[in-house]
Amino acid sequence: MPLPFLTADRELDTADDVPLPYEDRDRWRRPYRPGPWRVGVAALLLLLASFVLFSAVIIAATASLSSAGVVFGLALVVIAGALRLLRMGVWVSARGLRQVVFFSTRTVPWDQVGSVRTVQQPVRLLGLPRMVQGQALLLARRGRAEAVPPLLTTHNADFLGRELAFDRAADTVEAWAEEYRRV
Repeated sequence: MPLPFLTADRELDTADDVPLPYEDRDRWRRPYRPGPWRVGVAALLLLLASFVLFSAVIIAATASLSSAGVVFGLALVVIAGALRLLRMGVWVSARGLRQVVFFSTRTVPWDQVGSVRTVQQPVRLLGLPRMVQGQALLLARRGRAEAVPPLLTTHNADFLGRELAFDRAADTVEAWAEEYRRV
């Protein structure tokens, strides 16, 4: 079974001279692998969902079907949350740059992208209120002075403890921006 989210880094490793090694550029793709923190939390949520589903079966066998339906619905919400957690991140295609967060998605077409650059600044540790010194990949939109949250940081769930992976992902997103802002 092909797992396309695992091939992002491998494609980058095999194509060192080509900054954008993807053949189908109209397809949205994340130019990096999900980090171990994100995958670990999603795995724990799916484990919790399996226990909740098992309890829904037990409740259906011993109690009313309506209460089992409520517990089953709760399991579906936990599963949907785990899947959304795995979809979070920055996605690129020929159409633009997409930032997926837990409750929303923001897409910026390439013609509205002013610059994409890496800066040294205080960043949130795993999205929590605690700030630490790190690097962030920032998006500046053309004609807008509004502050947007960083696209990627060295201390988010994908790159905590993986500096090289952050550098590679930031370079790839910057390469996509350079390629498509010219067109």
